[in-house]
Amino acid sequence: MDAELKEMAPFGEKIVFHHGNAQAHTSALAAAKLIKLGYELLPHPPYSPDLAPCDFFLFFNLKKSLAGQKCHSNEEVISPQWPTLQTSRKLFSDWLRKLEHRWVKCIELKGDYIEKKLHFFPKFFFFQV
Repeated sequence: MDAELKEMAPFGEKIVFHHGNAQAHTSALAAAKLIKLGYELLPHPPYSPDLAPCDFFLFFNLKKSLAGQKCHSNEEVISPQWPTLQTSRKLFSDWLRKLEHRWVKCIELKGDYIEKKLHFFPKFFFFQV
């Protein structure tokens, strides 16, 4: 993963990780590894639905296709999923632009909930199913 991420930023752009507050993301072990690899971690404020990294669209099909399987190597997991991950690149890129827009709006609204102020922009809302 490290090599692939760095390949996506070939000119030395800084890669910043923003995840939610799930224990797997906030564990000392995970944070230490990301910092050791030279990544910056963007802290996520608790109870902030407007800034939640709603990546469910990216992983929903992956989780569904892996349900009930027992894999014995990374390759057994990655190879069958690679086409799905590749087609998700544009979706992920679009999602990042929308997330940046939500961050800016949240700052402009001084932390007030975006959905209260921007109810007429439904394309910026993400609902997990």
